[in-house]
Amino acid sequence: MPEGVTAGITLLANRYEIGEVIGRGGMATVHLGNDTRLGRKVAVKLLKPSLANDPAFRTRFRQEAQAAARMAHPTIVRVYDAGEETVTETSGAEVQVPFIVMEYVEGRPLSDIIGDGPVAPDEAVRITEGILTALEYSHRAGVVHRDIKPANVMVTHSGQVKVMDFGIARAITDTSATVAQTTSILGTASYFSPEQARGETVDARTDVYSTGVVLFELLTGRPPFLGDSPVAVAYQHVSEQPVAPSSLVPEVSPALDAVTLHALVKDRTRRYQNAAEFRTELQQAAAGHVPASTRKLQHQAANDASTMLFGVNPRTTSNPAVAFRELEDDTAEHRPQRTQNRPPVAWIWVGIILTAAVIVAVVFFVANLQPGKGPVSSVSVPNVAGATYDSAASALDKRDLVAVKVEENSDDVEKGTVIRTEPGAGTKVGRSQNVRVIVSLGPQQIAVPDLAGQAQDAAEKTLTDAGFTVGAINSDYSPDVPEGTVMSTDPASTSQHAKGTVVNLTVSNGKVELPNVTQQPFSTANATLAGLGLTVTPAPAYSCTGGTVTQQSAPAGDIAQGSTVVLTYCAASSQPTQPPASGGDNGGDNAGDGGGGDGQ
Repeated sequence: MPEGVTAGITLLANRYEIGEVIGRGGMATVHLGNDTRLGRKVAVKLLKPSLANDPAFRTRFRQEAQAAARMAHPTIVRVYDAGEETVTETSGAEVQVPFIVMEYVEGRPLSDIIGDGPVAPDEAVRITEGILTALEYSHRAGVVHRDIKPANVMVTHSGQVKVMDFGIARAITDTSATVAQTTSILGTASYFSPEQARGETVDARTDVYSTGVVLFELLTGRPPFLGDSPVAVAYQHVSEQPVAPSSLVPEVSPALDAVTLHALVKDRTRRYQNAAEFRTELQQAAAGHVPASTRKLQHQAANDASTMLFGVNPRTTSNPAVAFRELEDDTAEHRPQRTQNRPPVAWIWVGIILTAAVIVAVVFFVANLQPGKGPVSSVSVPNVAGATYDSAASALDKRDLVAVKVEENSDDVEKGTVIRTEPGAGTKVGRSQNVRVIVSLGPQQIAVPDLAGQAQDAAEKTLTDAGFTVGAINSDYSPDVPEGTVMSTDPASTSQHAKGTVVNLTVSNGKVELPNVTQQPFSTANATLAGLGLTVTPAPAYSCTGGTVTQQSAPAGDIAQGSTVVLTYCAASSQPTQPPASGGDNGGDNAGDGGGGDGQ
């Protein structure tokens, strides 16, 4: 998208503030946005203005955005809004910019994760299961993605898989004149299904194929087909067979090989027919079982092997070179039509040889899976449930199996004891294979909720909802907590305990315990009662001295919160009083003085 157009947008649809760029692609630029109406972070995808020049695209875009907005699932990035914004370019020309407002996902694109190298098989299976779960939901809603690739898959910081851009590929491919135009917009042919590359109609099995490509790349760190141009890559999708992932990464199991290659079958009638079927067999492969459907598929491998060597048989399939001419640049010469120069007898002999080789391989493979048959390359997983992890690991090691400790909570199995193995006991697996040993952590530990300040009924419900058992209800004094309100719990709040633990409640009785404060100095007694939230009314008594409390209006014991207590205390002065002088003495002195004056 021209930078001038992007720079010209600060507020979209009078609602969405446009922030920094957080992603770029062949058809759009993604910005961090702010929904000013709801006050939440969003991701705003601004599509190329050139797409809006086609009225058919605008119609299809609105239809697909509406369909995507109706899908609400944890594995699908939500679409909140979509439309077009009129923007003035730096040149002064006005253009229509299609936009999509989506859920903002904090995490990493799957393309960045794969860029770090192959993913562990268990994690590759988990991520692929997330993609297939999203596709199963969307296919039930009648929406085929058409552009499943790592760049359209986000993995949150907590590991949640989220698929985005449902419907955009359809809006583009349904209105593009050629496959070449579609490829230039969507950006890559590495994840095209054979039917997409041939320009045929697509369905849910197209997404299954593309997911198979993503699984291959997760396991190996690279897509199954590489080439110098989209034409070369797309041609391989139609005419060449992928190698087994284990040929690139030996840690990949034969079961995962089989499932991956089944998803990548050229003929969609022999491919997995839906996402649920793919996910089910992927889970079986992760547990060490080779699904029966993949064994059956190997009986048809001769045709695929012939295709890998000589290209698609022109007697049964339209020439792929013709199908891909539209992928070439307009100035390049058309590739010559591929013809079959080999004599038919060559096809026959190659087919016979390859068929014999496949039959031998299948017989050898199946023999390894049958109990009591075949060579010693397969062993039975021992039953170690109820043992300690060290004992289980030792038992597995004796059978050349590698124990991988996995801990989980259990209400029934004692902490430190093996619950089960994955694959389960008795399953035939190859030697040196990892076996997940599930060890009990005991009952799940949860925090006692903080119930202080809650009414007793509400606190009991909170405890029950959290999984605890309500125990004894004890009452206690409090100067300020209202009657019937929880003061504390035993065990204390925030402490960790197993579900079902009995929690006792201490509830305020709405009273305080009034002490006997007589014979105490008034200041001491006043402070004691004030600390209990009581109101003190002083009653001074002038018949005694010393400031000592002689009487309190309520006896020691229970008293309602905030009550008034009258304290009677000695208030007379403790200083001695000078007795008054007699009146005669005073008069004589004065008279004598006066008399002396008169005599003079």
